[in-house]
Amino acid sequence: MTDADDEALDAAFLALAHPTRRQIVARLSTGPATVNELAEPFEMSKQAVSRHIQMLENAGLVTRSRDAQRRPVTLDSAQLEKLTAWIDRYRLIHEQQFRRLDELLTQHKKARMQRNDEPRNDHGT
Repeated sequence: MTDADDEALDAAFLALAHPTRRQIVARLSTGPATVNELAEPFEMSKQAVSRHIQMLENAGLVTRSRDAQRRPVTLDSAQLEKLTAWIDRYRLIHEQQFRRLDELLTQHKKARMQRNDEPRNDHGT
């Protein structure tokens, strides 16, 4: 990973660290929306919502375009894919470790069961 990739990840995770911005991303996952539409569910000014959108935009998670008089905000799914790929890489590593642990525990359990099935002498050993 390059320094630019690290900086992009840092900016994206920082942007997603705030619950309002995560809610905005969730809303945008259903389709583009204007600032007014995004501001509706929040008890804050449109300027405050705009600042949250600006942070998401700076992180590359959303884009704004011009559509006549509207300026819809759109989720950048490619940037989310990069975050998902980064997270998945480490999730897969941990899943592999858990699978190996499961295998070891299964082998250990089988070995104990085999020892318990072996005939014992008169002294119980």
